[in-house]
Amino acid sequence: MSTALTSNNAVSSTSAATVPRARQPRPGLVLAILLTCQLMIVLDITVMNVALPRIQSELHFTPAGLSWVMNAYTLVFGGLLLLGGRAGDLLGRRALFIAGAALFTLASLAGGLAPSATWLLIARIGQGLGAAMAAPNTLALLTTTFADPKARMRVLALFSGMSSAGFAIGLIVGGLLTQWLSWRSVLFINVPSGLLVVLLALRYLPAAQRQPARLDLPGALTATTGVAALVYGFISAAAHGWGTTETDIPLAAGAVLIAAFLAIESRVAQPLLPLRLFADRNRAAAYASMFLAPMAGMSMFFFLTQFLQDVLGLSALATGFAFLPTAVLMFTMIRAIPRLLPRFGPRPLTMTGAASMVAGLVLLTRLTPDTGYFPLLFLAMLFMGCGIGLAVAPLSVIIMSNVEPHEAGAAGGAMQTLQQTGAALGLAILVTVFGSAARGAGGSPQHALVGGMTTAFAAAAGIAALTFAVALIFRNPRPAVRTR
Repeated sequence: MSTALTSNNAVSSTSAATVPRARQPRPGLVLAILLTCQLMIVLDITVMNVALPRIQSELHFTPAGLSWVMNAYTLVFGGLLLLGGRAGDLLGRRALFIAGAALFTLASLAGGLAPSATWLLIARIGQGLGAAMAAPNTLALLTTTFADPKARMRVLALFSGMSSAGFAIGLIVGGLLTQWLSWRSVLFINVPSGLLVVLLALRYLPAAQRQPARLDLPGALTATTGVAALVYGFISAAAHGWGTTETDIPLAAGAVLIAAFLAIESRVAQPLLPLRLFADRNRAAAYASMFLAPMAGMSMFFFLTQFLQDVLGLSALATGFAFLPTAVLMFTMIRAIPRLLPRFGPRPLTMTGAASMVAGLVLLTRLTPDTGYFPLLFLAMLFMGCGIGLAVAPLSVIIMSNVEPHEAGAAGGAMQTLQQTGAALGLAILVTVFGSAARGAGGSPQHALVGGMTTAFAAAAGIAALTFAVALIFRNPRPAVRTR
């Protein structure tokens, strides 16, 4: 990348002595380090899905216990994102990023070596903790390192690309590794890339001054426990249904704790989540979209993975490659965002993206047990790839472009927290819809399965329509992406 690199944070002479390259960083290398870490974190959300049957067989998980291979990571990651982002603002983003990447790498190694189910679950918790430390500071480092507005827009669009397309790529990588090697390889693959990220980050990531502030401990406690309780409640809803003790108690506790957190944040001098971040109309709409879009989008990956394997009879590897049209369209749209966003502004892009998601999900409501991959599934995946690329990729640019440097970690942590909780809530809602519809569908098991899926896709289309409605809130011209 030829764009000159500057830093919004001054580097002290002491820091320069210990980090000799901090004053003359290499922008392309810095970008590669940060995006590689983000891709590792996102891949880990989906790459394990394809390996679950073999994990269950080798480590003797119960069906209920197997879900915690995914949930242990999601719960810790989602619950600690806000704290990880703000801690980076106060304690040093570079230090938190490196520590998080190192912990994620070590936990991946431990998980790959796991001799028992308990060992693997503990390793997944460690991965979630490392990811919560690294992910929001990845976004904050991108924002504060690339100060030029055009360069910042490009790197934030690439960040969104890694985050969105990583879901599809994870299925392909998981299928390849599980079929050709073993389930352990989906964890071991993080080790060499993680070590490379840590070693290069120690040498080339620019140092940043710590902010002279105190961590909002009451806010940290209520935010962490509140988000974790909500995510756990959504997970329980998918497993036990709505209206059960396992679901209602954590959801109620989470709502009370989040309300307490917002009350605390409105009063403290140095909040964990500055509420003024939501005062900007475009940023507030982008936060809302970042919550809603994953609710609709996750249904495609979750249900179509089952349809392709259980109904069409595809292998794990073929299932992963079946999502390639979605990944290609995502990358194509994301590459165009730096040119389209300054020209058209956020409203038409996000409206078009949300409408494309609705079209793709409506097509999926036409599935039957006899549906082949072409043309319906192929067209639906093209619509979804285009839609997610246009609806989601601009959001990180809108949220992070004009944020103050000392609040970049908090802004990024809030964005990723909303993304994770939205995905968890959406999956819980749609799995419940799927279960109710499948039980009432009648006919053969395959007809019941597909009937439940098509009803879930219809509900997801309704959520995507809400994303379209939120897109109407965006204001043009584009205050979030103008040169300051």
